[in-house]
Amino acid sequence: MKKHAALYDPYLDVLGGGEKHILEICKVLERHGYDLSIFWDEDLSAKIKQQLHIELEDVTFTKNIFKKNVSVIKKRRALAEYDVLFYVTDGSYFFSSAKKTVVFCMVPKRELYHMNLFNRVKTMNQQFVCNSHYTQVKLAQWGVHAQTIYPYLENEWVRMPIDKLTKEPMILVAGRFFKHLHAKRQDVAIAWFKDLQRVPRFRDFRLVLVGGMKDEDAPYVEELKTMIGNTNAIEIHTNVDFVKLKTYYQKALFYWHFAGYEVDERAHPENAEHLGITPLEAMSAGCIPCAYKLGGPTEIIRHNETGILFKQQNELFSAMEELVDNREKQAKMRRKAKEFVKNTFSYEVFEKRVVEVLEL
Repeated sequence: MKKHAALYDPYLDVLGGGEKHILEICKVLERHGYDLSIFWDEDLSAKIKQQLHIELEDVTFTKNIFKKNVSVIKKRRALAEYDVLFYVTDGSYFFSSAKKTVVFCMVPKRELYHMNLFNRVKTMNQQFVCNSHYTQVKLAQWGVHAQTIYPYLENEWVRMPIDKLTKEPMILVAGRFFKHLHAKRQDVAIAWFKDLQRVPRFRDFRLVLVGGMKDEDAPYVEELKTMIGNTNAIEIHTNVDFVKLKTYYQKALFYWHFAGYEVDERAHPENAEHLGITPLEAMSAGCIPCAYKLGGPTEIIRHNETGILFKQQNELFSAMEELVDNREKQAKMRRKAKEFVKNTFSYEVFEKRVVEVLEL
C-alpha cells in the first residue's frame, strides 16, 4: 500500500543547500514506497531539477495550507492523511495530526527555537533532525534534542580518482559570492594571499575564486576585483559549470575556506559554517583543505591528518610551508581525507542513516 509524505518549507524557493538536503531525504522516502506532496502554490519541480539536480518522480505540489487564512481544523484534516510530515520552522510551531512529524533544522539560529511551554506541548511528539553535529550541539543548548543526518556528496566526488592527478601551485576558494549570513569571506582570502606571496616558496602560486553570483551580489564581486588590482595571480570566475568547477578542484594543491572568520559564535552561531560541503568536495578531489577553525569544518577536518585548521594567519602559512614540498605527507593526508569522505558522505551511508533515524 502506498504511503504518503508531505513537506512544508517556507524558504523552499531559495533552493539552497538546506532545500537540497531535505529534498534528498524525501527522495529516500520515494525509494521506500512513499509519494510526496509539497505544500507550495507553484510547481517548482522544473526549477528543482535545474538548480539542485534533483528529479522528484512521484511529487504533487498542493495548495499551501500553512497560510494564515487557513483554519486550524482544515490543517488538521489535511495533515491527518500523511504518514510523514516534514517541515522547516520559521520560528513558529503547530500541532500536527500526521502519523509522524519531523522538524528539519537547517540553521542554528536562536530565534527559531524558543521552546516555551506552549511550543514544547506542540512538539511533544515531533522529531527534530539537523544537518551537522555543530547544529545539533547548538540546538541542545536551547533545549531541542535533534538527530544528525549528514547530506551526501554525489558519486562524481566520492568516486573521483585522485592518485594520478597532477596538482598545480594553486589555491582554490569555492562558494557563492555574498556578504550575509555564513559568508565565504573571499575578501579575507584575497588579503591573506597577497601576504602569502611575500613568502618565497609561494611567489609562483595563484589564487582562484569560483562560485555562484546572483544579480544582487554583483557589487560585492566588483569590490573584490578592486581589491585584486592589476595582479594576474588572482582570478575570479562566477557561475562556472560543473565540468569547469571539477577541473579547478582537480588542479588545486590547497583549498582555503574562511567561512566563520570574525564571527562571534556565541552571539551568532548561524553565521559560522554549519558543515562545509565545499571542503568535502576539495577532500574528494585531492586538495588539502585549509579551513578556519570554527563551526562545521572542525568536525570534518582532523588537523594535520586530513587537512589544516587555523585561527591565525601564521598558523595557516606555517602549516602550508611544512606541507608544500613534503610529497609523502601530502599523499598520506589526501588518502585519509578521501577515505573519510567515502565512509561518511557517500549516498549509501546517507540512505542508511535516513532509514535508521526515521525508522522507515
